[in-house]
Amino acid sequence: MLRLQRIAGSNRSEFMAIYGRRRVGKTYLVREFFDNNFAFKCTGLANSTTRKQLKNFNIALNRFAGKTIKQARTWLDSFEQLRDILEESSIKRKLVFLDELPWMDTARAGFIPALEHFWNDWASARKDIVLIVCGSATSWMMDKLINNRGGLYNRLTDKILLKPFTLSECEQYFKSRNIVLSRYQIAEYYMIMGGIPYYLDYIEKGVPSSENIDRLFFEEGGQLRNEFDNLYSALFKKAELYLKVVRAMNKKGIGLTRKALTTVLNIKSGSAITKVLNDLEKCGFIRSYMDFKSKSRNKIYQLVDPYTLFYFRFIDSQVYTDRHYWANSLNTPERNTWSGLSFEVLCLNHSDQILKALGISGVRTNITSWRGESAQVDMVIDRMDGCINLCEMKFSRSEFVIDKQYNTKLENKIESFIDETSTTKAILLTLVTSKGLKINTYSDIAQCQVTLDDLFD
Repeated sequence: MLRLQRIAGSNRSEFMAIYGRRRVGKTYLVREFFDNNFAFKCTGLANSTTRKQLKNFNIALNRFAGKTIKQARTWLDSFEQLRDILEESSIKRKLVFLDELPWMDTARAGFIPALEHFWNDWASARKDIVLIVCGSATSWMMDKLINNRGGLYNRLTDKILLKPFTLSECEQYFKSRNIVLSRYQIAEYYMIMGGIPYYLDYIEKGVPSSENIDRLFFEEGGQLRNEFDNLYSALFKKAELYLKVVRAMNKKGIGLTRKALTTVLNIKSGSAITKVLNDLEKCGFIRSYMDFKSKSRNKIYQLVDPYTLFYFRFIDSQVYTDRHYWANSLNTPERNTWSGLSFEVLCLNHSDQILKALGISGVRTNITSWRGESAQVDMVIDRMDGCINLCEMKFSRSEFVIDKQYNTKLENKIESFIDETSTTKAILLTLVTSKGLKINTYSDIAQCQVTLDDLFD
């Protein structure tokens, strides 16, 4: 909000790019903040031709000019017409909003040079223009605008990467809609949908969580059952390779190195796969990390988008055809396995909150994972103060209990980690749980605790 307030009240022209994955709320943010008070607004057409894009732009020009303007044949002429109506406008601070900008940039249409000329030759020299552009195609926004090396190089005056809600923001969102949920229920919704406002908006007030999930995902025609089909194609051109990559990562939960990925997909390791991995990471679908103390310095890429993981697990396979599956699957092995893995992803996506709960936000840390010969740790917090937190994440409806068998497993894991990594740092076993840790004979093995409430901070 502060960034938008700054450009709204600035005494110079401003050029802001807002980008982020599909359905994250970019358009809603701009519309609500500026209360739809635009001097000009146009939204690109998905999968359309240059001629139709120009026609769409002309319709918007006519609407905001309040008169008929002859349709231009080029983008250069279209932006010249936009310049004319803005010069005639009596609005003191003229807000121009171009939404889904990447869709306007059709092949060989000359859109980017025209936008460059509009800004560099005219708008930037004035003091009353606020140009805001949005796009879900993050790779396009990064390549063509933010990292532009041509006429738009260093021309943006501000940019916002709009990320999904955190757990705390999900809680605030539900409260704003007067939907009463426990933090456990909010966490479960997050584990299914991530913090995507568009998805969360489908949650109905006063309806049990299981019924909401069944209605959205497992009933025929559920609003989010087929969302996956449009998600990646809307974000990325030539989405086929992106889909192959996330499917391959889904089959290997802990992730794949670049070499392993190209071997699985039987493709060459070149610029194409580099772009795909970078784009997916920028959009938050995957994360990259280094295996702790591995001799190989190759990055490992892991799928961490909750919605994608849920879709692959329960919808894509079409194994779970019961329209009331979620209501009927409580405490089943399939559901319990999913919730355990999904809670780990939730924790990875809230690592800042974990650091704060441990009181080490100000300590230099490196968050990674470790795969040993006989054990693994999904979150290793390597601290520059001489300590290492080995984090175990456990999602349960009641206090988590460390019994004798699990205590032995933890002891062996710590011993294996020390032996195989040869670390001399102090090892702090850390339990991250949904309901806390039950105090018993074996609970002292956990030297640090983080609860779900901490993740809402």
